[in-house]
Amino acid sequence: MNNPPLKRKKSTSAASDDSKTPPDSANEDISQQENPALATITVTAVEVPELTEEEQRDRLHLERKVERAVFEAGKALMELRDRRLYRSTHSTFEEYCKDRFGFQRRHPYRLIEASAVFDNLMKMCPNGTQTETESSDAEIYSSGTQTENEEMCPIGTQILPTSERQVRPITKLEPQQQWEVWQRAVEEAGGKVPSARVVGDVVQRIMERTKAPNPYRVGEVCQIIAKDNPDLRGKGGCWGIVNHVGEFSCTVTMWDGEYTVRINHLKPLNYLESECQQMQHISDRIHRLRENENLEEAAHAVLKHLGELKRPYLTAVEEKLLGLIEKEYGINEVAGNFK
Repeated sequence: MNNPPLKRKKSTSAASDDSKTPPDSANEDISQQENPALATITVTAVEVPELTEEEQRDRLHLERKVERAVFEAGKALMELRDRRLYRSTHSTFEEYCKDRFGFQRRHPYRLIEASAVFDNLMKMCPNGTQTETESSDAEIYSSGTQTENEEMCPIGTQILPTSERQVRPITKLEPQQQWEVWQRAVEEAGGKVPSARVVGDVVQRIMERTKAPNPYRVGEVCQIIAKDNPDLRGKGGCWGIVNHVGEFSCTVTMWDGEYTVRINHLKPLNYLESECQQMQHISDRIHRLRENENLEEAAHAVLKHLGELKRPYLTAVEEKLLGLIEKEYGINEVAGNFK
């Protein structure tokens, strides 16, 4: 009969043991374990020393070396090409660059062009002075009369390109125009190195605002942009050679005839002069064949393919096919060698 009181006494005793107050330190530990967000973390401040003047000069020097790396490659390639230092192992500069550096045919020339732009941007503000520019968009495409260096160094002159693509949109501009466009692109990029898209947008806007004269020249190779122009349907991507320059349009010779095209439907391919001459020679060969009224469908298909090339040269197979068609139709002229 005494069992219930014993059970209650046992329960009371257990409760009494659990309710004992632990020491304060134990309470703090339990509190911190249950809620880590309340834990106190001690952080020791570390003072970072400022760069000395010598360290600042070293940093700038090393940064310039990084910026110049790709452009130094362009200057080296220019010397290799001009002195023909590849001639002991390769017959052409393009073959040498592909075998030695893995460059595609156009890439070494782009590096060479970019190195010239980089050097120009460096020369335009040798002392690194920074002042605000007051030149308008129209002045960029004006005669390009240079002012004194101290008046020509706008904000952003210390920001230099770091890749070939960033300067590709301005390689065909005059030195003064290159510099003006670059500094404006730097400003639009918030004082940082602008992307190729930003630089290209600056060039395009300036041309639109100033109604710049037709930028194309006779003999230049362009690509057709057929978008929103039903008259150019089926011609998109074809290349053509400018044979007449109007105020807002060009007459271009394509593989199947001449077309008058507004400049907003043309895209410059930025080929070198020698490459333009090579494309002119290919164009002449195509048109001599098209004068033949008996040209078969297969030959017509080959000529159409050549009219859509995305490079300024024929492959070995294309050269053989074109030569075979010329022989078949009695055209004996041997293709010129533009290597």
